[in-house]
Amino acid sequence: MLASVLAACGSDEGSGRPTLNWYNFPDDSGALQKAADRCSQASGGRYRISYNKLPRAADGQRQQLVRRLAAEDDSLDILGLDVTWAAEFAEARWIREWTGTAKRQAVEGTLRVPLQTATWKGKLYAVPYNTNTQLLWYRKDLVPTPPRTWAEMLDMAGVLARQGKPHFVEIQGAQYEGLTVWFNTLINSAGGSILNASATEPSLGPPASRAAGIMRDLAKSPAADPSLSNQMEDQNRLAMESGVAAFEINYPFVYPSMKANNAALFKNFRWAPYPRVDANRPARPTIGGIDLAVSAYSRHPDLAFEAALCLRNRENQLTAALEGGLPPTLRSLYDEPAFMKAYPFSREVLAALQEASVRPLTPAYQNISIAISHTLSPPSGIKPESSIETIRDQIDDALRSEGVIP
Repeated sequence: MLASVLAACGSDEGSGRPTLNWYNFPDDSGALQKAADRCSQASGGRYRISYNKLPRAADGQRQQLVRRLAAEDDSLDILGLDVTWAAEFAEARWIREWTGTAKRQAVEGTLRVPLQTATWKGKLYAVPYNTNTQLLWYRKDLVPTPPRTWAEMLDMAGVLARQGKPHFVEIQGAQYEGLTVWFNTLINSAGGSILNASATEPSLGPPASRAAGIMRDLAKSPAADPSLSNQMEDQNRLAMESGVAAFEINYPFVYPSMKANNAALFKNFRWAPYPRVDANRPARPTIGGIDLAVSAYSRHPDLAFEAALCLRNRENQLTAALEGGLPPTLRSLYDEPAFMKAYPFSREVLAALQEASVRPLTPAYQNISIAISHTLSPPSGIKPESSIETIRDQIDDALRSEGVIP
């Protein structure tokens, strides 16, 4: 009896229709479930997609997938990977390469930088499902003209502080992935990178010292929120909505939140490109997002590739953007009237994505990120030269390690 119940829960294969298990982040908007339902119906009865929710925290998501893939669990078919995981999963041979027609359809019309996150050693291992990038958000009643550089922003914050006005710059300063993202954006904006082009050794150099210096300068300036070293994206949002800040570096989810939670401040809530390190060099904000991969142990890989393409098609990406707040990876959607209306900052998001940077593409990324966030926390304690040397040594150790990262 137990065996029959488990079989019934696991698939429809007794009736000839396979169930494809899609594991992805937990979506509260309903957009992902709609995509699964649409694609199941569109298959004409050839398969059904079951949307399975992973834990909320990225570390918990990765841990669950790693454990099950290491055990060669064949109940996983389509995997929603954080944009930093493709190299690790591909190197471990847990996900399948995209080739032929499936690859051509995955690449066609997709933004260039998100595709980089799904590529390892010149091969495509996933299809970008959604992307994300940060903008500068500011109060127009306090700052009539937004700053173009970090130096300008800190100067403006200092003037507001002396005038007794709200002046904080809200940004992610806690010891977690957001701190690594901040550093990665600054070093790329300064013309450098964390790893060399072949991802075999650290690059860093003067751009890294400049990046670390900017982080330290903000933390020691009047622009720093007293809770900077404990702040993540949501704490930044709440601080901005409470009225204590003049600037915020954050993702587009803050726009509908401000509209819903503080109508008075929303009237003066504006956006601008991510601040530059150098006035003559565009900023290169780090992208986020999810890539869809096909498990190496899936019993239905051909159907899984087909289903993954359906899940990230134009209709489903538009729904995810409008209902779930997830910026699309298909270039054409940035000209879609419904998207442009819901995202009045869509042009700025697209421009940021086209200049964006990615985090280091390496199977050792998790260890590299931990080394960076630990060394640069708290930002007020950064010593640019010695902190970068510490990061360099720890990255060397991470790159020389072998096996699956814990």
